Amino acid sequence: MTLRGIHPVPFPIEESRELVHQMLRIRRFEEACAEWYGLQKIRGFLHLYIGEEAVATGVIHELAPDDAIVATYREHGHALVRGVPAKALMAEMFGRSTGCSRGRGGSMHLFDAERRFYGGNAIVAGGLPVAVGLGLADRMLARPRVTACFFGEGAVAEGAFHEAMNLAALWQLPVLFCCENNGYAMGTALARSQSQTDLCARAASYGMPARAVDGMDIVAVTLAAREAAAQVRNGAGPAFLEFQTYRFRAHSMFDPELYRERAEVELWRERGPLHTFTDRLKAEKVFSEADFQRIDAEVADEIRAALEFADTSPLEPVEDLLRDVHTPQASA
Repeated sequence: MTLRGIHPVPFPIEESRELVHQMLRIRRFEEACAEWYGLQKIRGFLHLYIGEEAVATGVIHELAPDDAIVATYREHGHALVRGVPAKALMAEMFGRSTGCSRGRGGSMHLFDAERRFYGGNAIVAGGLPVAVGLGLADRMLARPRVTACFFGEGAVAEGAFHEAMNLAALWQLPVLFCCENNGYAMGTALARSQSQTDLCARAASYGMPARAVDGMDIVAVTLAAREAAAQVRNGAGPAFLEFQTYRFRAHSMFDPELYRERAEVELWRERGPLHTFTDRLKAEKVFSEADFQRIDAEVADEIRAALEFADTSPLEPVEDLLRDVHTPQASA
């Protein structure tokens, strides 16, 4: 039995459960962040990924441990799936010294060199040149690696996007460009800011393969990422994937969200990646509501422990505030 004529899920059941698990971890982590932001435990800017979980989950699922990841300021989910511990991520959100960036980066600057997670970048399109540099290093050292670079459709209007795409194609660098097109660059719809709304045409103009993918479908995302990552890793040069997705929450916690209708959000919620994927698995009789509840309980325990760890972790000592910032000159 299939759901609404959709093809059966092509993954083993354990792999499918892992995809559910990772998407649910992102969703519950983000919901906890929103709640604790309201309690003023998390300060500054906070950009939530709720609704887009299939993109980070599906793409990173297809990467190897020594591949690199460069993300945007909406990167909590990417870091979680990559393996950065939830405790270290939540402590960073709280600005505590036990965070993955020692509390100095906060929500927009998550970083973990050990796991080759190179941000978290607050500058729109700022991660694209970094990804090209990582790809160039891998190519020069003949390492069979992929650098996955995530960015929003708003970045396509920036000069850094075009420079990065041009160099990656010119030098045939092993970079997988992953555009998370959620329809709105902050509060501006794509058609209101860019004359060419076919983002794949933009990428193709640089001579690289480009493909649009349903970013609300974890199966479509995973299969597209699997194929593209393999091509990039095998020396075919860069590739571009446009994931057509949607964020259910506002751009940030400060956003009054006056630029879109509630009915539009509700239509996209009906395509939410978590429930549509679990519905497919249930229809195939390989997954049940009890299975979902078990995963949800496991995730809840993880998030609860992360919150407790973050809330009880110390702030950075005042005497350490100049550490890695200022080096005094040696006396003559």
